[in-house]
Amino acid sequence: MSDAELVERARGGDRDAFGELVERHQQAVFRTALVALRSREEAEEVAQDAFVAAMQKLDDFRGEASFKTWLLTIAWHKALDRRRRAAEWFRRFVSRDEHETPEPASAEPSHEQALVDEESRKTIRRLLHKLPAKYREPLLLSLTGDHTFEEIAALLGVPTGTAKWRAMEGRRLLRDKVRRKAHAGRGGLR
Repeated sequence: MSDAELVERARGGDRDAFGELVERHQQAVFRTALVALRSREEAEEVAQDAFVAAMQKLDDFRGEASFKTWLLTIAWHKALDRRRRAAEWFRRFVSRDEHETPEPASAEPSHEQALVDEESRKTIRRLLHKLPAKYREPLLLSLTGDHTFEEIAALLGVPTGTAKWRAMEGRRLLRDKVRRKAHAGRGGLR
């Protein structure tokens, strides 16, 4: 059954139809929120909020874009709102020290390699988050593998070609930063 058919059934009160839509798109919604928030817990909360909002606004869905694009746009805007609120709170009540969300560790062949790999990931993550948002966000959204560039463009409110170029430019800028960092550290990311 297509998303459009499920939407029509959900509009008619079929909770199972909406549940199927949630199941189909929950990972894409979560990853979209994660790109904006960089926190798994916050992304999960925003994903839930996005589905609640979508259910409440289902009658407003006009079908001009795909249901997935419409849903991801809701999630993106909710995540950006949450990020703005958190940034304001942080500026008011917390020192200006850099805050970093730890990434879950993965199994590595050796303890030494694990330390090097973790340090490399942290360095790349720091460099990535120093990119201007107009390059970072399309790059991260494209890297999730959940979005077409048409969807990314709709989320960001830019033409498709602009979204593609910004993702490509973000990748190039990040690669240049990593190379400069590697050369500065005499061949290693430190």
